[in-house]
Amino acid sequence: MTMPTLRGAPRSMDRAWAALLCGWFAAAWLPSNARADAEAGKAKAQVCVACHGPMGNSTTPDYPILAGQTARYIYLQLRDFKEGRRNHPPMSPMVDNLSREDMQDLADYFAAQKLVPVTIKPDGARIEAGRKKSAEVLCTMCHLGGFSGQNEIPRVAGQLYPYIVKQLQDFRSHTRTNDAGNMASVTRNLTDDDIRNLAAYVNNLQ
Repeated sequence: MTMPTLRGAPRSMDRAWAALLCGWFAAAWLPSNARADAEAGKAKAQVCVACHGPMGNSTTPDYPILAGQTARYIYLQLRDFKEGRRNHPPMSPMVDNLSREDMQDLADYFAAQKLVPVTIKPDGARIEAGRKKSAEVLCTMCHLGGFSGQNEIPRVAGQLYPYIVKQLQDFRSHTRTNDAGNMASVTRNLTDDDIRNLAAYVNNLQ
């Protein structure tokens, strides 16, 4: 299937447009009659606390903060872990026995929690460099202003700095590929410094 392009627009804008379309298409795979229950998710989420922290507020670099994440994004990531499109060995045994309803309940529960950011304190120059790079590669076309996320596009504001760095590196190296190649396209020309600057900027957003 050929993605539409924006005539006369820069290539980075074409990539952002493609990312949005892929997100909309992914939504079509979600069950239309889903009635996820955040209260049911609360009980099911107790096993998640060891890695992702109380109410999804992780302080461990290997595990992302889930509190305040978009429900649809959480659901899709759980589904991708379960179906092997995304790989992280500690997650495999956790998702093997999850039903679609379980994943919906967990997604609703974590989305309803309040994010407690764990910010680093880099120098202002690094944060400013990250802000400029995010504008250059049009991050907010998909992640929205303030990096608050939308539907299938994750909230990354306030996310753990080491986790952001690793995900950007994994997209760049094609180690993580469960996003239809959109982030691989965005990250392919990022330097290590670009990635650290972006992570510092996004981590410090509230």
